[in-house]
Amino acid sequence: MSVIILVLLFHLAQTTRLYSEEDLVVILTSSTIKQSLLNSSTAWLVQFYSSWCGHCIQYSPTWKALARDVQDWEQAIRIGVLDCAQENNFDICKDFGVHFYPTFRYFKAHNPAFDVGQTNRGADRELQTVRQLMVNFLQNHTKQDWPASCPALEPSSSENILSLIGQKSDQYTAIIVENEDSYIGREVILDLMTYQGLTVKRALSSDKRLIEKLGINSFPSAYLLHPNGTHDILDVQKRLRFFFSSFLKLLPGVHRKQNGSGAAQEPLIKGPQDPGISEAWKDFEKSKVYMADLESGLHYLLRVELATHQTLVGEELKTFKVFVTVVAKLFPGRHSVVKLLETLLEWLISLPLEKIPYDAILDLVNNKMRISGMFLSNQLQWVGCQGSRVGLRGYPCSLWTLFHVLTVQAARQPDALANTGLEENPKAVLQTMRMYIVSFFGCQECGKHFEEMAAESLSQVKSLDQAVLWLWRKHNQVNGRLAGTMSEDPHFPKTQWPSPDLCPTCHEEQDGIHVWNEDKVLAFLKQHYGAANISPKHLHSSYPKPPAADRALKPNQEMLGHPESKPIEPIPGKTVAPESSVLPANHAKQSRVEGAGQAGIGAHNDIRPGVSFLGLGFSNLDMSLCVVLYAFSCVFLMFMFFFFRVRSKRWKVRYNRPYV
Repeated sequence: MSVIILVLLFHLAQTTRLYSEEDLVVILTSSTIKQSLLNSSTAWLVQFYSSWCGHCIQYSPTWKALARDVQDWEQAIRIGVLDCAQENNFDICKDFGVHFYPTFRYFKAHNPAFDVGQTNRGADRELQTVRQLMVNFLQNHTKQDWPASCPALEPSSSENILSLIGQKSDQYTAIIVENEDSYIGREVILDLMTYQGLTVKRALSSDKRLIEKLGINSFPSAYLLHPNGTHDILDVQKRLRFFFSSFLKLLPGVHRKQNGSGAAQEPLIKGPQDPGISEAWKDFEKSKVYMADLESGLHYLLRVELATHQTLVGEELKTFKVFVTVVAKLFPGRHSVVKLLETLLEWLISLPLEKIPYDAILDLVNNKMRISGMFLSNQLQWVGCQGSRVGLRGYPCSLWTLFHVLTVQAARQPDALANTGLEENPKAVLQTMRMYIVSFFGCQECGKHFEEMAAESLSQVKSLDQAVLWLWRKHNQVNGRLAGTMSEDPHFPKTQWPSPDLCPTCHEEQDGIHVWNEDKVLAFLKQHYGAANISPKHLHSSYPKPPAADRALKPNQEMLGHPESKPIEPIPGKTVAPESSVLPANHAKQSRVEGAGQAGIGAHNDIRPGVSFLGLGFSNLDMSLCVVLYAFSCVFLMFMFFFFRVRSKRWKVRYNRPYV
């Protein structure tokens, strides 16, 4: 029996792997391990494991969590794994003298010769313990082999720190004051090593002169020296590593280094960068959701992203109908936008067609029928989703925000989807998002990753509240995967959200590991994405001005379609479509959508005689002929009615006989 179990385990080892590149560990092999360790600019912690080893399998979640926890330390020490169960790794595991699994080895930086490493023989392999051992191992380096990018971890003297107080600088300086046996200061220093605009130092509570000067009486504490020369004690809700690190990462002007370099970043956009582009910076509160972002996202979705599909048919048409149903029922927007969505939904439901041309949808979105009170701005106005430069954040941010709002609305209003066929499905919003991203979202790689996440765990969602939390978890997972990549806005780093300053009660620590209080997170999400927290600031309030020919009909119909009876001029200025790396360059067809810098992107700018009515092939001439034929038919039917009525009376008179 034991032989069979071993055979099954060996077969499992050959068909599955415990780790992947998405686990933030470096997967080493016999052909890469020596060249990776030799003269490395960083230290290494490598786990030699066997994929058939039961303890290795059970320990893998801890190792993955460790890699995520110290991902910002990779320029000082890296986390690697090597599977000794793979046949091509048998010899290399022998070379390193690995006899038991798992085996943990530390390798120093700048080692010029082959070394089997330093084995960690401690019985305690919990995450916090291993993390602290990593700090100790880094401090065991000498000046000659110290990792090049690793900051100093030794405590600073009072003379060094006091000399900085009151001095102006081009960056912040944070001092973590702690007890001698505390690791928080060193861990925060390593957490911030990939960020610029800030230097972190540590000092000991035993330095009485420094403590008296700074006025600190509890430990650990943080003292912040501002660039303008002012200084004060850092006010954090909880004296934990995660709170200190998160607060410092969110300081103004502190952002992640691009490609690990200290190169200067482009400044925030503060005014127009091009005569044809309106990119004035808009001040916003990160504790608010902005309706301008939601409406801009809908505009881009309906007029730009959908424009790449000439005709909606089959699954695409089904997906679009479900999407419009969910948004029309749950979107907490202005009456004019909600009316447009409801009208679009009624039109889609009543239309007995197996395929619909995109032009028909665009005509309705642009309100070519001039339905009163129905309007969606064709201006891009990013507020909470604006990036530090064109091409960052924008539409992807607004799409995430839109679906967060929809999941919260569904949880707050369980009956909103009644009589749609979706009312009994707690995953309705998430499945709609999944279908939309697969069918329409321009970034195929992004769609692939989202589909993998959905296939892995979406089936576990059993309630509307769980749907809210599922989307929050996956959004944080995406943030963790994209942190430090080229798509990250350096002024808005992709961190785990909500940050401690937004929701301090959402964060807790167990055995030195950050954990979420999901009950508090759920309450925060419902408040943050609730309708009451959506701000109308920076929102376009103007409606399109009708053509002069229509205005000449009646003076009081000058603003047909506007809820107010006063003329409003067209919206001035032009906007730019986001040129994010996650959106393809050919995102909009040239025949319908003009490039960056054009106002009214995605709309037809010229109205020619004989344009199609709703894109269904009925021109103005066709409609005129229909009216003429209808009138002629009415006259003809009336003539036939009176003709036969007269003949009927004559027939009765001619053949009438008196009864005897």
